[in-house]
Amino acid sequence: MQISRIALVAALAASHPAYAQEADTLDLGTLTLEAESDATLLQNGYVAESGRQATRVDTPIRDIPQAISTVGQDQIEDQEPRTLLDALGYTSGTNVTNFGFDSRYDAVYLRGFSAYYDGLFRDGLRQVNGPSAWFQNHPYTFEGVSVLKGPSSSMYGVSGAGGLVNIISKRPKDEAYNELKLTFGTDSRKELAFDFTGPVGTDGRLSYRLTGVARDADTPLPGYSDDLALLAPSFTYQLTDRTKITVLTEYSESTRGGTASYYNPSQGEASDIYVGDPEYNDFVNEQWRVGYELEHEMDNGVTLRQNLRYSKVDADLEFSGIYAAGTGFGRYWGHYLENSENFSVDTYAEGHFSTGAFDHTVVAGFDYTQSSYDAYYGGVGYVSAADTDAVDQPYSNGQEMYQYGVYVHDQLSSGPWTMFLSGRYDWVDMTTFDANQNGTDTSHNGFSGRVGLSYAFNTDLSVYANVSSSFVPTTGLVYDDSTDPNSGRSAEPTRGLQKEVGVKYQLPGTESLITASLFDIRQEDGVVFQTVDPATFNGLNQVQVPYDLRSRGLEIEGQFNFANGLRVTSAYTYLDMEIEAGSTGTVGNQLSATPHHTASIWGFYEPQSGAFKGFGFGAGLRYVGESYGDDANTYKNDAEVFADLSMSYDFGEVGYDGLSAQINVKNVFDNTDQTCSADYCYRYEGRTATASVSYRF
Repeated sequence: MQISRIALVAALAASHPAYAQEADTLDLGTLTLEAESDATLLQNGYVAESGRQATRVDTPIRDIPQAISTVGQDQIEDQEPRTLLDALGYTSGTNVTNFGFDSRYDAVYLRGFSAYYDGLFRDGLRQVNGPSAWFQNHPYTFEGVSVLKGPSSSMYGVSGAGGLVNIISKRPKDEAYNELKLTFGTDSRKELAFDFTGPVGTDGRLSYRLTGVARDADTPLPGYSDDLALLAPSFTYQLTDRTKITVLTEYSESTRGGTASYYNPSQGEASDIYVGDPEYNDFVNEQWRVGYELEHEMDNGVTLRQNLRYSKVDADLEFSGIYAAGTGFGRYWGHYLENSENFSVDTYAEGHFSTGAFDHTVVAGFDYTQSSYDAYYGGVGYVSAADTDAVDQPYSNGQEMYQYGVYVHDQLSSGPWTMFLSGRYDWVDMTTFDANQNGTDTSHNGFSGRVGLSYAFNTDLSVYANVSSSFVPTTGLVYDDSTDPNSGRSAEPTRGLQKEVGVKYQLPGTESLITASLFDIRQEDGVVFQTVDPATFNGLNQVQVPYDLRSRGLEIEGQFNFANGLRVTSAYTYLDMEIEAGSTGTVGNQLSATPHHTASIWGFYEPQSGAFKGFGFGAGLRYVGESYGDDANTYKNDAEVFADLSMSYDFGEVGYDGLSAQINVKNVFDNTDQTCSADYCYRYEGRTATASVSYRF
């Protein structure tokens, strides 16, 4: 890792002037803190009340005719997730366990569909990942996470049939708040984090935020590190009473392991033999992100907004593997380089008017995304790591994509009725380059829409229904024959159609939200990953193959804030994921690594009085049901149970205002069983523990 950068981040934290946070109801003597909450996502403990996530305009969650899950700041602080996957582990409809332990990528599935290429958004703009140059998302920089279930292309454009994950970045606050946090943990984990925000000057027009993380850590895998240096400055400037701009930036460099797998001696079996070479195992990911959110309210009540971001990822991946050779093993090494760049801008207007008995909130806009990646790779070497590393990697492949979209959304309300009518048209031009940099051009266009209707019986209960569609061109190549590396081609756009009904309920007199939904999604011209021979496919162990899929299921989720200091989130998902068209022998089968049943519950209790006042106690259970390990459905993954614990103490109870400590233990029972996906088997990470001390001032 780059120790000098870690030291620089730490020095910035120590030398920055002390400012300090806005407040919900945690009393620390002279300082009152409030959960992260603003117009982007209004939070109250574990319960999200409203936000712009589904419609681009501030709308109560209860009135949106779509299933939406949120992970707020309180839950993030209670659970201390290390990755986005950890943060989503207690959310219905999500699957974050497909590949066991692999901290390199945020490989999340929504309602059975992969969302990591076409469903990861940051502050409302899509993060377009390359084949290996993925944007890293660090939970300490999150203000919250929203999960929109089912097709959402009518508002956000290119996104998958299962939905999308929108990460909301921490942004400047009007009231001063500072945090310094020191964490130690298993696998030699050491981490310093800081978060400063508040006003600049006395006129209230300018506010800032500076967030940073410096981490030096190992993992259970030999030579597989988990190091990070991150700095995220941002500021908000109120240009006039009606015009505001927020600038969001982030730079990070992470070093993780290049290989995260175990040797599979036979089908459906992961051995205890780690295939990576500890001396040649660095995956360095350097990324930049800079953009702004501009808002202007016109004299006629129309609000104009523009969100813009430029981002870049440079990935440098060292990897290795082993293969059976006589009575022992041989080893190969590979060095892969990839650069990915993205530019996105989204401009829209929001207006309000009435026609007869209907009140309208209308959004109309245009967005543009330009993305590209270039990969450099010459294949694996069989002599030594040094020999492989000494070779300059030649150009391997690349892609450029230009996407334009226009959209309109009308949100009608009349008494207890709310109707959503959304429509969008996208044009996508792509050029795919081969190893000789010869380009192949493809163009696609398509319509996506949504019709949703909700009815509120009273302030506590509402029901809804929706029909929505998705449209997304596929990045990279799809292989019609997973044994032939020459069968790669640009894929047809993936299209999805969903029908959904649901209910949203608040327990009378409580801060709570209970949701239940039934859904049926059909996806055509989709792609899934299939395991291939790395020697045949130039080191790749999985490639995209075409599949048509049907997802049907039930989701139930509840979030609760009780007056006695107890916060709870719970979830259950039933999912039937059928392959309707795919590889030989798979039609009619269940998609691999897709359990029928998953369930979870997490609670965090802070006694409000008595001898334990100041303490916090958290516990959670996650159940992942049986699933198939391959798409041919020849063998199964066992059902698994994972337990997590947390305990905290606020030293403000004994006169040390702002000082607190917390312990988190994940996978308490040290479950390192295997899980298989696309006919390759992985292992779960074992038990980990962290202890942190925070000072807020």
